[in-house]
Amino acid sequence: MLTNAIDVLEQFPVRKTKLQKQNFRNEVRRYAQNLGYSVTEEQGSLGTKNVIIGNPETAEYVITAHYDTPARMFLPNFITPCNLAIYFGYHFAVVFLFLVVSIAAGLGICALLNLPQLRFSIMYLVYMGLFGFMMFGPANPNNANDNTSGVVTLLEIASSMPQIHRDKVCFVLFDLEELGLVGSASYRRMHKSQTEKQIILNLDCVGDGNEIVMFPSKKLCNRPVKLNKIENITGKFGKKVLQLHRKGVAVCPSDHKNFPYAVGIMAFHRKKALGLYCDRIHTQRDVHLDLTNVNILRAALITLISQ
Repeated sequence: MLTNAIDVLEQFPVRKTKLQKQNFRNEVRRYAQNLGYSVTEEQGSLGTKNVIIGNPETAEYVITAHYDTPARMFLPNFITPCNLAIYFGYHFAVVFLFLVVSIAAGLGICALLNLPQLRFSIMYLVYMGLFGFMMFGPANPNNANDNTSGVVTLLEIASSMPQIHRDKVCFVLFDLEELGLVGSASYRRMHKSQTEKQIILNLDCVGDGNEIVMFPSKKLCNRPVKLNKIENITGKFGKKVLQLHRKGVAVCPSDHKNFPYAVGIMAFHRKKALGLYCDRIHTQRDVHLDLTNVNILRAALITLISQ
């Protein structure tokens, strides 16, 4: 039973199977209803089930986070949002590694079985199997940052939101982000007219890193009044920084990509040679959830909505 948002980390650390997800959704429903919110579930593409806390019809802001957890990988999903050469180079190298493994496995199996005519078929099967393992393999048991941190932060904001401002905000937990932003795409289709006007604030991997960065969509960057409101909540908090990325191209792959006026929010470490980076998600090293980050975002986003 959830008594505080952080209880998700211990009680529902993995949310991958249908039963794990349903148990989590049931408890979130009870938790949010006890806070005085209305809660609904929406079913969308590929059986996705999104949890909606509050009224999406009246909201000016929608705070979102995906609740599904990824499969365990041997290599992390390494993200360098502002260093595109390293970002794309790393992911190309992973694809190339899979290709090398597939060729080696195909040649080895064909030599062992003396079936050279099947080498290309075996290579293809191994190659597709590796990608399938990344998407549908055993659940990663450690998901503190991706994306328990986003779920915890969302629930903390919901629990702390002053009653007078609750009509201005809705909270949505998306399903199947790890399969390709499926849950958020379904929500966008079902709420297209509302989301043409609302600002979506998406929390993904916000628990590990001293620099919390907000990445606005292109359309939002063209709305200076709205963007200035968001920039007003930025600042330095001890060793932590909450900042708005306004200049240059950046990569922040998450659910906010499905909405016109959206902000992707993510935490990073920094090194001189890399710039901002996130390096532990999708592996067993994903064990860091810094509650200071949660508290900073809770205070900042409540301030934004209360303006």
